[in-house]
Amino acid sequence: MSISPLSCDVAIVGGGIVGCSAALALRKLGKSVILIERDLCGSRSSGVNYGGVRRQGRSLIQLPLAQRAHAIWAKLPELLGATCEYTRSGHLKIARSEADLASLIAYQEKTESFGLGLKIFSGNQLRELYPWLSERVVGGSLCAEDGHANPRLVSPAFARAASKAGAQLMENTQVIDIEYSNTGFTLKTSTDQIIKAPVLLNCAGAWSSFVAEKFNEAVPMVAAHPTMAVTEPLPVFMSLSLGVQGGGIYARQTQRGNCVIGGSRGFALDELRARPSREAIQLVLARSVELLPQLKHANIIRTWSGTEGYLPDHEPVIGPSRTTPGLFHGFGFAGAGFQIGPAVGEVLSELATQGKTSTPIDGFSISRFPRVLSSITTTLGDLP
Repeated sequence: MSISPLSCDVAIVGGGIVGCSAALALRKLGKSVILIERDLCGSRSSGVNYGGVRRQGRSLIQLPLAQRAHAIWAKLPELLGATCEYTRSGHLKIARSEADLASLIAYQEKTESFGLGLKIFSGNQLRELYPWLSERVVGGSLCAEDGHANPRLVSPAFARAASKAGAQLMENTQVIDIEYSNTGFTLKTSTDQIIKAPVLLNCAGAWSSFVAEKFNEAVPMVAAHPTMAVTEPLPVFMSLSLGVQGGGIYARQTQRGNCVIGGSRGFALDELRARPSREAIQLVLARSVELLPQLKHANIIRTWSGTEGYLPDHEPVIGPSRTTPGLFHGFGFAGAGFQIGPAVGEVLSELATQGKTSTPIDGFSISRFPRVLSSITTTLGDLP
């Protein structure tokens, strides 16, 4: 028995934080929405990341998005009916050298007009405030209103809110082909469903390049796999979300006492699955203990990884297709899309309905990459 085609105003491929927040925003604008996700909403990079909700350390062109997102995060209970363990704990970026501290001071000066409220501290000042920091720390920058949330809760909460608002979510459904004509897009799924829509949002995360390539917009995106670990519950000693200038590790402690730490890279088992390597875990632990001596004897109870999409300049692609009317992209967040995700969803909803957005996004255009003609087949078996 054939399945009747479905029609909607906007179809969304990908149920991460960007796709789900876009679905909710579109419903608030009165548009009919169908979102297709290969697995469960929030089960990929949006659900397995560190959970940092930070503006500090972002490039200047990302800060307008980050500020917009900051306001959205403040309204999570009203917007989603859940807090998702979001807290403005403060984000402390520490320096391990005088050169790193100089970089933090320069960043404070460059971003002053954005109102982040960054405060610079010496190493001794930080140890007076946070005695759990090691002597290795020579200074740091605090953004008091940044924080963290539980990534396993946030995207599913956006998905539930979008569904409650009237969006149709198709989970455990794979897009296997997309066609375009002067009437819009036709999507074929693994469940033999046909979906027709005049507007398509490409929010497929690390697999978004397959959609872009389908429309002759190939981009040099590569996959990377974060190494994450969580300790046994420890006496609570750290209230902040911690980062390091120049990279290395990041860490935070939950209310229960578990420390979530990350850094380094894992490896892909296949196109869908990734794992942290033993060497990566050892490196993360060594770097963590160097800065946080209280972790020296902590037991690790779980490790994991995921798949994130990276572009050469570590900036995302956000905005309209240059080849296909009605197609809008939102992908390539280089492991830093969690905080800005809700703002990107709203931006995409504005583009889809008004053709413009109130937030500057010119620096994220897909046109910054040379156009390469696609050699992809018509079957998009790698899509979410």
